[in-house]
Amino acid sequence: MFSIRSFAPIAFALTVASLPAAANAQTFTDGQRGEIEKIVKDYLLSHPEILEDVSNELSKRQAAADAEKHQAAVKKNADTLFNSPRGVVLGNRSGDVNFVEFFDYNCGYCKRAMSDMLDLMKSDSKLRVTLKEFPVLGPGSVEAARVAVAVRMQDPGGKKYLDFHQKLLGGRGQADKARALAAAKDAGVDMAKLEKDLASPEVDATLTENFKMAEDMGLNGTPSYVIGNQVVVGAVGLEGLTKKISEARCGKATC
Repeated sequence: MFSIRSFAPIAFALTVASLPAAANAQTFTDGQRGEIEKIVKDYLLSHPEILEDVSNELSKRQAAADAEKHQAAVKKNADTLFNSPRGVVLGNRSGDVNFVEFFDYNCGYCKRAMSDMLDLMKSDSKLRVTLKEFPVLGPGSVEAARVAVAVRMQDPGGKKYLDFHQKLLGGRGQADKARALAAAKDAGVDMAKLEKDLASPEVDATLTENFKMAEDMGLNGTPSYVIGNQVVVGAVGLEGLTKKISEARCGKATC
């Protein structure tokens, strides 16, 4: 959060920097410094809107810098992000826009965001959706994610996985292994094979891959998305996601 107190040293520095080079900071007496500080203080008190302008500009520059870093990270991880066999691909597998969601089964915002994803899949026939388990909310989340990976291992098409996903993410209470197994059974998964797959190295490999990608892109919460070459953090809602998809598709908010 921006604070006036933290801005004062910056304002003082800017004032000093604007003075002739000959009058550098080392030549100021204590009295001169006091006068400069008073001038800066009086000016800021008379024009407080400057603080808001500076804060907005700093935020804008930080957002631009973050976007550049994110795009570089997406480019670096593109093949794994979009083509790894460890992701669950839904929607149009040959779609023109990649929509990747990192989620946690115990994330309340992810529960609400699930309906956004389902609506997008219904309304946008050109959207390629990829789901990646990102269990950051404790042991129960890790247990649920491990079951999810095992479900994916026996369901390359993603139909049973999506059913399982909706049952578990849309259910009440904390997700853990027991709830995940119950959701898998309800989705018609081969439970004997599931128990065997849970012990497979593929489960750990999948979660390790997902966490590494998330770390590279600076993701530290759920839901987080990669849409085209943009990183979107947080449950921004259907309208926000639709805008990002349009930007990825045609370079503007509405195609």
